[in-house]
Amino acid sequence: MSRAEAVRAANALGERWVGEAGLRQGSVLMPAGVWPLLGLLAPAGSAPVQGELAQALGVPVAAAAERARELLGLLRDIPAVRSALGVWTDDRLRLRPEWRASVPADLVGRLSGDTEQDKKLLDAWASEQTDGAIDEMPVGLNPDSRLVLASALTLRTDWIRPFQDLGGIGGNHTDDWGRPVRYLTGATRLLDRAALLETPAGPVTEFQVLGYGDITVHLLLGEPTADPGSVLAAGIGSLSQRHRRTTADRLPVGTTGPGLSVGALARYEPEDLLTVGVPQFTVAADHDLLARKELFGLTTLSTPSATEDRLPGLQVGGLPLFADSARQKATATFGARGFRASAVTAIGIMAGGAAAVSRPPFLQRHVSVEFGGPFGFLAVHRLSRLVLAAGWVTEPDAAVDPRGDWSEEDEDW
Repeated sequence: MSRAEAVRAANALGERWVGEAGLRQGSVLMPAGVWPLLGLLAPAGSAPVQGELAQALGVPVAAAAERARELLGLLRDIPAVRSALGVWTDDRLRLRPEWRASVPADLVGRLSGDTEQDKKLLDAWASEQTDGAIDEMPVGLNPDSRLVLASALTLRTDWIRPFQDLGGIGGNHTDDWGRPVRYLTGATRLLDRAALLETPAGPVTEFQVLGYGDITVHLLLGEPTADPGSVLAAGIGSLSQRHRRTTADRLPVGTTGPGLSVGALARYEPEDLLTVGVPQFTVAADHDLLARKELFGLTTLSTPSATEDRLPGLQVGGLPLFADSARQKATATFGARGFRASAVTAIGIMAGGAAAVSRPPFLQRHVSVEFGGPFGFLAVHRLSRLVLAAGWVTEPDAAVDPRGDWSEEDEDW
């Protein structure tokens, strides 16, 4: 139950985050990289800090560290995920043994006080843990830095059935991109891979792409006027069945939704058909968590004080501590053969202050889904329903002619 509680709490934070992030441009965020760090810090906070973090985390402070460890354990158990936790401390900081024992760090390192040297050390760790996808630690250092707590999260999954890469050549897509984009197409008999969600943001079309390692990527398309954050929040909310979800196999012929239509198609095969067209994309983002202090429970923790230690449960003696930086750098790529996403999240603590045919015998249901304008995505662990990455796509990859490296095996999606 504790893992399930941690998943619900982390998803709830992610739902609030996408709702407040103002995603008007392409972006990606990974709430599963933030939530454990806040959970591990919560028990060490002063009373005001604990109250704010408990509200942000959605669990009592007394259970926060245990739930954080459970979430980190879940991440380590997901075949498609590589995760790591690192702690670096300055010699001037005497960590309380009980706090250190509660943190399941993969690495405990030392800050030398030489900011240039320490930056190289932290950047190397970020790059190593994400296979070079994130080449630097997102937080800065200064001579008063006492501690850096960081998580690295990398997701790699290949599609169970790859897409065909049209490259934008020969496609018949009506879209709002304003330029030729690189389209991926696929077809399946499994109509329930597409669904129509009834949400506060209006109707949202969902299409699920299954990957190996227990990962499913949910693509989400709302009405052109729908707020991006609301579309993504609706997608996360549907994971806990808070919104009505009708799969395409139950939608009557003639139904339409954002990018979705249900019609009839004359076919030689006695099976229904679902076709999809989606642009290939890469998005990246650098999030300053302190820009949304209330969302993450960091208002008091990030306020310096000459007299009050914001983290009295972290150190023995010493100058008062506070969080001077909290950031996440993330990137995600959706391609014909799979999905990749990486993020490094860090909190810095310092002191001081388809041709015409002849009469096919079957008239079958045909569901068409076209992502012809800005859309969202969620990378979800199928078993726990933990949201690993969430993002918004506004500038997909430009069209290319893929005929130079196309092969027949790409046809079977």
